[in-house]
Amino acid sequence: MTVRKAVIPVAGLGTRFLPATKAQPKEMLPLVDKPVIQYIVEEAVAAGIKQIIFVTGRHKRAIEDHFDRNLELERNLEEKGKEELLKIVREIPDMADFIYIRQKEPLGLGHAILTAEPAVGNEPFAVLLGDDVMVSEPPAIRQLIEVYNRFRCSVIGLQRVPEEEVEKYGIVGGKEVDEEVLKLDELVEKPRREEAPSNLAIAGRYVLTPGIFDALRKTPPGRGGEIQLTDAIQLLNSREAIYGRILKVSRYDTGDKLGFLQATVDFALMREDLREPFLKFLKKRVKKEMKDGGDG
Repeated sequence: MTVRKAVIPVAGLGTRFLPATKAQPKEMLPLVDKPVIQYIVEEAVAAGIKQIIFVTGRHKRAIEDHFDRNLELERNLEEKGKEELLKIVREIPDMADFIYIRQKEPLGLGHAILTAEPAVGNEPFAVLLGDDVMVSEPPAIRQLIEVYNRFRCSVIGLQRVPEEEVEKYGIVGGKEVDEEVLKLDELVEKPRREEAPSNLAIAGRYVLTPGIFDALRKTPPGRGGEIQLTDAIQLLNSREAIYGRILKVSRYDTGDKLGFLQATVDFALMREDLREPFLKFLKKRVKKEMKDGGDG
């Protein structure tokens, strides 16, 4: 069975970006002129995903509105002859079929995925975390789908991280079976450096078989009463094979302030209409910082 559905958990409160996220979802913060969440959806759609399942919270209505029609805005753009903007606005709700499921309590990523079970059903599905924006060709989630199509097993996206940062991530261990592909034998959530099986970190992209739902139901809550997806995948690994794919991507953690700023700069430089004037500004700014620093 092909992977045709994607789950995108967006129920988090975004406290790292307060006060900006007091009244708007962190996923709606813009990278230049497009919200972060739209980049995530576009990646899924480019990989052949037909249905997007958002697991939302009570303050995430703006995400639903963004992927819905706005007839008043469309009429205004049409009357003013702004055809290019009208085309952009009308394309957004047509990218995929969108489903919204409310996560009633903040009980962790694993619980969010389990909440999506009625919409996913008994078929493989993708998971894309809304903080991780990835730029690559083929799309990051497509790289995992290709491995799934080969082995018909769950596949986890991976990236190498510095040894001193393994305590921040879910870390895996396994045996390489092909270039950049591993058969996993261990998954550990935020291990101490001396106990980490490798420096390969889980990178916010998954293709999971429906067996993950039973594993999630049997996974006891961890710290803070949250159900950890990594723990459930480790349990699933005792029943069926799990593979990892080292992703070939440029990855931006937009849930982190520095990562968000880095993404903003890089995405601006990717734009033909902004690249030259923005680069000119950056060069002048760096030159001024170096001069001011030298004076100190």
